[in-house]
Amino acid sequence: MQYAIVTGDSKGLGQAIATEFIEKGIHVIGVSRTYNHSLEQLAKEKEADYSHIRCDFSDTDDLAQGIDKVMYLAFQRDSEMVYLVNNAGVIDPIETVGNLEADTLYRHMQINVNTPILMMNRFLKEADEQGVKGRIINITSGAAEKSVHGWSVYSTGKAAINRFTETTALEQKEAGKEHLVIAFSPGVVDTDMQGEIRSADSSSFADVDKFKQMKEKGQLRSPDAVAQVLMQLLDRQDIENGKVYKLYDLIEE
Repeated sequence: MQYAIVTGDSKGLGQAIATEFIEKGIHVIGVSRTYNHSLEQLAKEKEADYSHIRCDFSDTDDLAQGIDKVMYLAFQRDSEMVYLVNNAGVIDPIETVGNLEADTLYRHMQINVNTPILMMNRFLKEADEQGVKGRIINITSGAAEKSVHGWSVYSTGKAAINRFTETTALEQKEAGKEHLVIAFSPGVVDTDMQGEIRSADSSSFADVDKFKQMKEKGQLRSPDAVAQVLMQLLDRQDIENGKVYKLYDLIEE
């Protein structure tokens, strides 16, 4: 049986990705602070399975317990393939350096960096011990590769995830293992995070008007469309381990 762990599955891109897995008949284990009843209903309609673990990634104790529960559900005797999609993330703080608040900074790094790293660390340990093939997809951003006014923390966190993805894949290769580890950059997606970005003050985020115009002109992609591109990528036989795949490149192909 195949399982898919999807963090931040309650809304946005996470919900869309979880939906795609359920449509394929894959048992989805959602991990988020809130429960999405529509995913449960879809699973019933498709005769698939959906489980949910409530977890606050910003709380270290809650995260540790959540990881234990998730791995217990994902690595069963009938597990043949397990996916891990590290999708959960936050954009705050949108602020210039010199005006950052410590609490917000710590929370951001806990959710955007520490959580996926800890998830991957435990995931690969369980996969090796259980003899199960694992596939890890880390949701990243184009901001990881460029400097954006007001996004110093977000860009830094995503750059860290890209390098962690590449390094993990290198270690897997040198160890002769077959686990797949990639990152996926979805571009600008019409989610609640985009709403937060557009509500930022121009003194904190110089490009805010650009993002407002993109929304007004209908230039944001829907979560469903982006999730479908990711699924098409996962169906390919030529996936390069450790690579950061960008939605725009995949569409051009």
